[in-house]
Amino acid sequence: MLRYLLATLIAVLALPHRASADENQVLELRTYTLVDAAAEQKLDAYLEQALLPALTRQGLGPIGVFDQVESAAEGPIEVLLLVPGPSVEAVTGAAAKLASDQKYLAAGKEYLSTPADQPPLKRIRSELLLSFDCWPKVTVPKQKAEGQSRLFELRTYESPTENFGQLKVEMFNSGEVPIFLDCGIAPVFMGHALIGDKMPNLTYMTVYDNSAAVDTAWGNFVKHPDWQVLKEVKKYKGTVSKIYKSVWTPKSYSEL
Repeated sequence: MLRYLLATLIAVLALPHRASADENQVLELRTYTLVDAAAEQKLDAYLEQALLPALTRQGLGPIGVFDQVESAAEGPIEVLLLVPGPSVEAVTGAAAKLASDQKYLAAGKEYLSTPADQPPLKRIRSELLLSFDCWPKVTVPKQKAEGQSRLFELRTYESPTENFGQLKVEMFNSGEVPIFLDCGIAPVFMGHALIGDKMPNLTYMTVYDNSAAVDTAWGNFVKHPDWQVLKEVKKYKGTVSKIYKSVWTPKSYSEL
């Protein structure tokens, strides 16, 4: 396992630098699992006042921060952070640069000096993604620009093998996304995992006005004539072995 992870990391770091506005972004999708509601307030202050401004100064973004819709009574309190950048180096090297960012260190002092016996977090889980060719950039929702409320759905598709995972990405690139758009399913980001805990997999986020719009859009999708054709293509059969779905709302300071 260690040998596999090291080989994967070496391959990822060998990816060419991506600086062109037309090229794919690298995305870190980070999940903070919190101990309680008070811890979320502390995390919010840190993210809004310290981390997001610092990452923006590094040229990363637009950065999304989200609350899971499910209540704390139904499961752990989780906060989702999406950090897009132009290259693997820009995203994975961001943390090291924070150590010399005096504005960040000052703004995040309270969070960064948290005592060991009072942790606000149970754990942080992180995944590194490379965006799809058909959706290379994180897109700010039109609802955000118009000052409207919005609801996000996050989906992760696991595949049984690496080959099937690549075929599912190909399926998106070869025609699934235009069907999305025709049905009112608006992507925010789409990427396949370079490093993560559910590999091989792809993950994508879509945005809607409300929960009724989610149901309507997906109802239209499953009946769409182009989807009826695409899903019957033989080589795409069996590309998804498990699906994870969750619903999120944006934090007040989210850029998405």
